[in-house]
Amino acid sequence: MSKNIDWSNLGFGYIKTDYRYVSKYKDGKWDDGAIVEDDQITLSECACVFQYCQACFEGLKAYTTADGKIVCFRPDMNAQRMADSAKRLVMPEFPIDKFVDAVHRVVEANKEFVPPYGTGASLYLRPFMIGTNPVIGVKPADEFEFRIFCTPVGPYFKGGAKPITIKVSDFDRAAPNGTGNIKAGLNYAMSLYPITVAHEEGFAENMYLDAGTRTKVEETGGANFIFVTKDGTLVTPKSDSILPSITRRSICEVAEKYCGMKVEHREVLFSEVKDFAECGLCGTAAVISPVGKIYDHGTEICFPAGMEEMGPYTKKIYDTLTGIQKCEIEGPEGWVHVIE
Repeated sequence: MSKNIDWSNLGFGYIKTDYRYVSKYKDGKWDDGAIVEDDQITLSECACVFQYCQACFEGLKAYTTADGKIVCFRPDMNAQRMADSAKRLVMPEFPIDKFVDAVHRVVEANKEFVPPYGTGASLYLRPFMIGTNPVIGVKPADEFEFRIFCTPVGPYFKGGAKPITIKVSDFDRAAPNGTGNIKAGLNYAMSLYPITVAHEEGFAENMYLDAGTRTKVEETGGANFIFVTKDGTLVTPKSDSILPSITRRSICEVAEKYCGMKVEHREVLFSEVKDFAECGLCGTAAVISPVGKIYDHGTEICFPAGMEEMGPYTKKIYDTLTGIQKCEIEGPEGWVHVIE
């Protein structure tokens, strides 16, 4: 039985659900964790998360399939990426099997908030970890809290995925040898001002170039880039300061194994972007957002795929991957985690 929610008019915002998962780390170990009703967190004003931003997070979705199953897509990958983030931020790794179990329990407990099949909506899950004990000297916390909450969200694109226009940013998203390759909250704080400026100027997103040379494509504030050459090769930028998107890695596998495309994961020079036939941004929220135009300080790069719809290669990848997520196409073993 679903909650009495107008599923067709959901946006991408927070709606409080009934339950969330909480586990605490103290004296060198995680407790057993529990599903709780309380959505409030009480911390010292000197908690490390407030003073030195010791925090990381993840994002994934649960869906209802055509045959009524509730499923999640590759939660083990989110678990591993969060473990990598935690290690870089001197935080304790939350065990992968325990992470997947916590995802399972949160979705199961809030199953009435999982949107029905066919609405285009989903249940978005936000796992996160914070340093909780008071820290005033610059050092890591030694007590932490891991939580997962969830909220129903509408489809990212209402009425179809229209190509967007983005701009080349003058700001740097991440420093060489910095934290750009982990999902730390501080990375997203860095992108808030540039995205606000981009929106004020009429652009949907920023394209960040590498901070070292400003000659290579990195990513946007919250998504990886994908490109398609005129001969149908999928190209994704490679860099030590790009977040390893789970969607991007899934797209590469789908393109090669299901769509018969050649796939290259390599450095992408900004000078070659004008020669690509298709461009998109990929991530959990939209899966793929097609890009029709890039504005570079007075010069426009217009992709042959145009501003009306996804390019043919991008659409084939999108349809195949979303088909796997919804269990309409049989995907690789282990990609779909069945809740019930």
